[in-house]
Amino acid sequence: MAAAAGEEGFDHVVERLKTLVEKLEHGSLSLEESLKTFEEGVSLARRGHAILDAAEKRVEILVRGPEGEQIVPFRGQSGNGNGGPSGGGNPPT
Repeated sequence: MAAAAGEEGFDHVVERLKTLVEKLEHGSLSLEESLKTFEEGVSLARRGHAILDAAEKRVEILVRGPEGEQIVPFRGQSGNGNGGPSGGGNPPT
């Protein structure tokens, strides 16, 4: 599924963030330029987080069973800390 017009994809957001970090690390920007660059970076980081949240919701929808039960909950690192399904058990087969 392609990003809507005017919306940047996750890969583009990450690449732009890398560019901004390099600019800030170089240390040649004025204070005002540094603040503008940092502000853009915060905005991009929030956009990237929103893209990841939307992708997580799509994954959860895709793994639902025919009765609407969730077969494999997607929790990532924020769930139980190990990146696997939460709940301690194996997902139903």
